[in-house]
Amino acid sequence: MNPKVKLGAVAVLAVAAMTTPTAVNAATPADSAAARTASAEPPVYAPPDAESRSRAVTTANATLAARSEAVLKGQNERFTLTRNISGAYGLQYLTYARTYRGLPVYGGEVIVSTDRAGELVGSVSSGQQSRITIDVTSKVDAATAAATARAQLPVVETVATPKLLVHAATTTPKLAWEVVVTGATAEAPSVLHVFVDALDGSIVDSYDDVHAGTGNSYYNGNPVTIQTSGSGSSYSMTDTTRPGLRCGGQNGSAYTGTDDSWGNGSGTNLETACVDALYAAQTEWNMLSAWLGRNGFNGSGGAFPARVGLSAVNAYWNGSYTSFGRNSANTRQATPMDVVGHEYGHGIFQYSGGSGGSGNEAGGLNESTGDIFGALTEHYANQPAALDPPDYLVGEEVNLTGAGEIRNMYNPSAKGHPNCYSSSIPSTAVHAAAGPQNHWFYLLAEGTNPVGKPASSVCSGPTTLTGIGIQKAGRIFQAGLNTKTAPWTHAKARRATVAAAKSLYPSGCTEVNAVKAAWAAVNVPAASGEVSCP
Repeated sequence: MNPKVKLGAVAVLAVAAMTTPTAVNAATPADSAAARTASAEPPVYAPPDAESRSRAVTTANATLAARSEAVLKGQNERFTLTRNISGAYGLQYLTYARTYRGLPVYGGEVIVSTDRAGELVGSVSSGQQSRITIDVTSKVDAATAAATARAQLPVVETVATPKLLVHAATTTPKLAWEVVVTGATAEAPSVLHVFVDALDGSIVDSYDDVHAGTGNSYYNGNPVTIQTSGSGSSYSMTDTTRPGLRCGGQNGSAYTGTDDSWGNGSGTNLETACVDALYAAQTEWNMLSAWLGRNGFNGSGGAFPARVGLSAVNAYWNGSYTSFGRNSANTRQATPMDVVGHEYGHGIFQYSGGSGGSGNEAGGLNESTGDIFGALTEHYANQPAALDPPDYLVGEEVNLTGAGEIRNMYNPSAKGHPNCYSSSIPSTAVHAAAGPQNHWFYLLAEGTNPVGKPASSVCSGPTTLTGIGIQKAGRIFQAGLNTKTAPWTHAKARRATVAAAKSLYPSGCTEVNAVKAAWAAVNVPAASGEVSCP
């Protein structure tokens, strides 16, 4: 193999002609492009036009006005549209931020989904549980709140100016200061959001933008073609076709060179690590468009930078970029496809729907989201067995701290993680708490006894399930994620993905019932408000 990785431009994925999503055929065999064409199913990536987007805003605004009681809107509250993204088949998702007497309301977002034409409402979601009736006069000053927040990290680099808001992600809304503290825990970097009660100075809640993960240091073969920029004798590992995507060292600057050839194929070479990171990120970007109908990592055509050379046995997403370290033997950089897909998956989670909230259950669902996007990216790439074939293992080749995978999606218990949801999940470490949703996704995509893939058992219910294919499973998962509200729980994820299946595949019940059966199989039962089919 050529030790130098030759780069070249790649074509941006073409946008297919737009058609209406009402022709979706639920009986279409999973993942069959030919079958989709034969049944006149619209292209997955069929974004709505400007008129349809405008109509969706009008529809959503009218819906919020008509359903003010249902979303617990009081006379001192206002909604502002902050995000309008489209998904598979052009379904639209509009996120509204809430204010109370001019203060932001954390956990008060409302997400309205519509059809591609922007005329019909699919769902209205809000995480807020109680009406806000509080006084907005703080008894704790900003400096005191900042000091309290600073004390939550052993290493502090910066403390942002405290922001007064209403914390409404729990049953009792409270006036609070949000303080963002950047620094490090004993194990990893941290961008910690601390909510300090503005009346008594206690800590109401906190969550960390940094979501650490692990994975393999697998190389994608030589040579590979990735998108860079430059000409003549000045080149950069910056992808100008995917705004925001670049790769370089820990200082955040992209690597540059005098020619468009990068890396030497070595597991310890950082330029090579960036080749792998860019190749995987660009593959994931293409998958999001072709399979899930999503426009970039943030849903609005944007990407995020990657940094390599982290001096740690780790990789993480910090809220605005991904960072990749190495294995414990210091023989490989942690930039294989499933790890890169996982870390960018955290970014997709952050930029889908509303806030996810805090706690180990939400954290486990976030970690599982990374694993699911890693698996989706590997399956889209569909590389041969000589490299890393598509699978549902996480980090099986990196030997991060020893031999073997880090997580197993079809049998989480193989790594000591729970296969099934239980009341102990909210107190389970987040990487282990990824188990139930990972298991659900495998059962939904592949079933219990798939051909050519490992068998997977159920926790309860029928012992035999038939999968609908990873593309359909991915579309349903992403569409459910687009309606995420804080605090994100397994019960909410079930309700959201069932509704998503009905919106995406309205002409039948195969997908809806498969989603329900897979959730029941991991001990997540139906809850009130769940979509029925037929």
